[in-house]
Amino acid sequence: MDLQALFVQNEELMGILRVIAELDLQDSWLAAGTLRNYVWNVLSGKAGLAQASDLDVVFYDVNVSYDETLALQQDLQQRYPAYQWEIKNQVYMHSHSPNTLPYQNARDAVSKYPERCTAIAARLNNDELELFLPYGDDDIVNFVVQPTPHFLEAKKRMQVYRERLAKKDWQKKWPNLQLLDE
Repeated sequence: MDLQALFVQNEELMGILRVIAELDLQDSWLAAGTLRNYVWNVLSGKAGLAQASDLDVVFYDVNVSYDETLALQQDLQQRYPAYQWEIKNQVYMHSHSPNTLPYQNARDAVSKYPERCTAIAARLNNDELELFLPYGDDDIVNFVVQPTPHFLEAKKRMQVYRERLAKKDWQKKWPNLQLLDE
């Protein structure tokens, strides 16, 4: 499956990417579950983006504080209330993953997400779609959920991975998912 073409042909998704590009945040991307869920929904014959729970926007800027990030998220929520915006400055997000060093940039952060299928990001670069898939697209298009190498390295992170799988309960929505533990 050509994910680039799948994303480009969705006007709503491209509009969201334009909004993110206009924010002019350093190293900013639409990432994670937003894109993963969209692909799974399309492949499952579901409503695509309409079923995504939120819009995961990630960026990396040492000069933007946590409070400024929250204010930006609230502003977007007011301007575009049809979506549930989640904006995260990856400068601070390593603290949510046990025994993880600070990330070097947004791509570094995305590559260290819990699941390989969640490690996906998209942005507009000079009005062209740019995708970042550090583990390729096989897991996403084949409905496979497995930990990233970063999570496999540490027992505490694997505990977080397992708890996350139980909490998310993705198989209710996508019964053909294969959940792998290693």
